[in-house]
Amino acid sequence: MKRILITGAAGFLGSHLCDRFIKEGFHVIGMDNLITGDLKNIEHLFKLENFEFYNHDVSKFVHVPGKLDYILHFASPASPIDYLKIPIQTLKVGSLGTHNLLGLAKEKNARIMIASTSEVYGDPLVHPQNEEYYGNVNTIGPRGVYDEAKRFQESITMAYHTYHGLETRIVRIFNTYGPRMRLNDGRVVPAFIGQALRGEDLTVFGDGSQTRSFCYVDDLVEGIYRLLFSDYVYPVNIGNPNEITIADFAEEIIRLTGTDQKVIYKPLPVNDPLQRQPDITKAKEVLDWEPKIDRSEGMKRTLEYFKSLSEEELYKSEHRDFKKTT
Repeated sequence: MKRILITGAAGFLGSHLCDRFIKEGFHVIGMDNLITGDLKNIEHLFKLENFEFYNHDVSKFVHVPGKLDYILHFASPASPIDYLKIPIQTLKVGSLGTHNLLGLAKEKNARIMIASTSEVYGDPLVHPQNEEYYGNVNTIGPRGVYDEAKRFQESITMAYHTYHGLETRIVRIFNTYGPRMRLNDGRVVPAFIGQALRGEDLTVFGDGSQTRSFCYVDDLVEGIYRLLFSDYVYPVNIGNPNEITIADFAEEIIRLTGTDQKVIYKPLPVNDPLQRQPDITKAKEVLDWEPKIDRSEGMKRTLEYFKSLSEEELYKSEHRDFKKTT
């Protein structure tokens, strides 16, 4: 049985990856320090013999006994609320954490994939964004801690590949949504659905003309799975190129939920990207992959998940007492 380590295992994406690799017959070792993850996302796996969990911060030395065939490094705060509150941890998991896991992969002779993001493109001057675009990132802006952590991740991963001959893969993830997202984590899909279900007006930042392209989590996981087992070592965009303005998306959510809220507008945050759309030509050519689940179907599934939450969860705020670190 192949053994795979998945960091960020209790998070939104990490938990879905655990499910997929369990389904594929792997022995899955989940790792998470639970700073933003939640054990409820993976509690259904605890009874399985081929799943084990370590509560550990990968920014510190990482030891996993026994052989490892694969490592998926998906540990990182991924929403603006998180990485603006814990900027140092965000930088450390992308730098020290990635370094530790690359060293572990080298020791175990394992193939490693790191989760990069469309945020490496910053507020793009090229549209749609392809993998050859270098980006437009403000290194000292409020989003720089996340953007630069991911850019460094890519650089050190390629350095380990070229210098040590390590088997590496890099996935650039665009906006993804689906069950197990944290309801009030600041990302647009759970933010809009949560506001609609609570009877609140939907908040759009800026004039609403900025765009996003939303990929359902099952499609993303399939793309990640194919990339891991491909022979391609350079970054690959995985996302859904179906672009929509935030203003139109807010109206779409109001129709989907059957509510009658208004849309209110607030100032656009600093360096918030005005356009976000992946060019997935490379994913089509290299992985024979493209998304299959359209936004209407994906949003229905996501809404059903959020409607299943308790009233306490629906009204719970995201004010977390993060511990400061240096």
